[in-house]
Amino acid sequence: MFFFFLTSGLFLGWTLGANDAANVFGSAVGSKMIRFKQAAIIASIFVILGAVLQGAGGSHTLGKLGSIDALGGAFTVALAAALVVFWMTKSKLPVSTTQAVVGAIIGWNFFTGSTTDINSLVKIVTTWIAGPILGGIFAVLLYLFLGFSLRKGKIHLLLQDAYTKYALIIVGAFGSYSLGANNIANVVGVFVPSAPNITLDFGLFTLDGTQILFLLGGIAIAVGIITYSKRVMMTVGNSIMKLSSETALVVVFSHSLVLFIFSSQSLSNLFVQIGLPPIPMVPVSSSQVIVGSIMGIALLKGGRNLDFSILGKIAAGWVATPVIAGLMSFITLFFMSNVFNLTVTQKQTDNVIKEQINTPPSAIEKTKVISTISTPKNQENTIELYQYALITAAIILLFIVLYLLWTIRKLRVHIKQNDYNEQILKYNEQQATLEFDLKITNNQNTRLEAAVKTKKKAQKRIALDIIQKTEVLNRLKVEIDQIKLKPENEIKYSDLNTIKMLITEQLNLDKERTSLYNYVKELNSSFYQNLEKKYSNLTEKEKRLCALLRLNLSSKELASILGISFKSVEVNRYRLRKKMNLKKQEKLVTIINKL
Repeated sequence: MFFFFLTSGLFLGWTLGANDAANVFGSAVGSKMIRFKQAAIIASIFVILGAVLQGAGGSHTLGKLGSIDALGGAFTVALAAALVVFWMTKSKLPVSTTQAVVGAIIGWNFFTGSTTDINSLVKIVTTWIAGPILGGIFAVLLYLFLGFSLRKGKIHLLLQDAYTKYALIIVGAFGSYSLGANNIANVVGVFVPSAPNITLDFGLFTLDGTQILFLLGGIAIAVGIITYSKRVMMTVGNSIMKLSSETALVVVFSHSLVLFIFSSQSLSNLFVQIGLPPIPMVPVSSSQVIVGSIMGIALLKGGRNLDFSILGKIAAGWVATPVIAGLMSFITLFFMSNVFNLTVTQKQTDNVIKEQINTPPSAIEKTKVISTISTPKNQENTIELYQYALITAAIILLFIVLYLLWTIRKLRVHIKQNDYNEQILKYNEQQATLEFDLKITNNQNTRLEAAVKTKKKAQKRIALDIIQKTEVLNRLKVEIDQIKLKPENEIKYSDLNTIKMLITEQLNLDKERTSLYNYVKELNSSFYQNLEKKYSNLTEKEKRLCALLRLNLSSKELASILGISFKSVEVNRYRLRKKMNLKKQEKLVTIINKL
């Protein structure tokens, strides 16, 4: 039945492999630097090697925190931690397997009345703080070193990509080894006191019961990597960790170093030999160290990209995980112990033995006789099988309830998605309406522009008509003056004088000029406003002259329109330049057209 009870630990290992492998290879797979199959094979091999070769340190510390002396207790504690990790992961809440296991063990201590080793607890909590900080420090140092090396090396971009790819494979293998070495204690550490006393000889090497336990846990993590981690890797690589391949290399390497340090007994012994405090062998949260490494690089770059609301959510999840796991462990232990009569601690057996010692021999003999009569051997086996069947049914029922809760939550998400799609549809309809209105407005603007062009043409035509009439009338005036020089007996002087007066009156052209000035004012309303703002000292005649200058008319043409001499136009232009404070190189018409 050991393997039956071990299933909860293996399930916990599967969830760890499915989620935490993304911290090692997520960026490389998400950026398509490495194929998923390649990453999964490398991670699976090295996580098993790390678990078997270097997994004992963290398990020893967890054993000090709470030595779970019954297989049923280990099963229940691992199940409670796995359920918390599963539920919080499905709820998209930040979760740490390490913190869930520690909280579940403390829940077991409370339920059984065992003493929680404060020194071990302080050591573990300290590493929860030191791990992210150390990861951030390593990430900053490695990032600076890598940047310096790339600047000095001046490597070609294609060659740099190739080197980065191989470096990601090597660092990923090291990270997988460190993940297995450090986190295998989370998976099967609570089962170590109950491990079977057996040894398997494989010829080249032998494995004792604890190492076999680590091997099975490592295989469970590997199965989680192969079966479910691809989706998580793609999510991490594409959305959560939007890092360049070089930065991802730094983050993964710093994360791997921290996990390796807190699981290497040899390195801890070396510290002791040189007179330094030993490194605590404690399982460290892979996710926490990754977050610490990313924060280190973000702070190095000024901290502009840090989202403190997300960091607050992560911190709240780290605080809530051990508390929830402890409560879940206590409740589950109570349920298993009282409903299924499952032995969750050897203290229950010790109490029974003490009662038998304090009971008189005659009563013990009677109890044995009654027990022998009432519970034959076959019936005892049937009761045990019945208990295991009930436990299995309860676990299946629990998973069904969790699945139903997850399905309901998924349905709610689907409903929200439908609402979102409806909002998108309404938005598209509003957008189409706005585009239609804009099209109508553009058409109206086009018609207005056409009208303006027509009026401008009319304005130009009126100006040309005035110029043409002025020239004709001036020519007639000249001819009449010449006729006046002839003898009076040849012409009637009074008639000619009358004609001259009529022509002179027509030279005023007041109606045409009035019509022209109205067009000019109507078409140049914004121009007049800008002119007033910039040159408020201009008179009305000067403003009118500026408006006519926008028609690119010569001084001679302006003289005809305004009914003044050419010289007067030149004088007015000079005065206008002086009032506008123009320099010699500045052209009056150019400045006016810019208004």
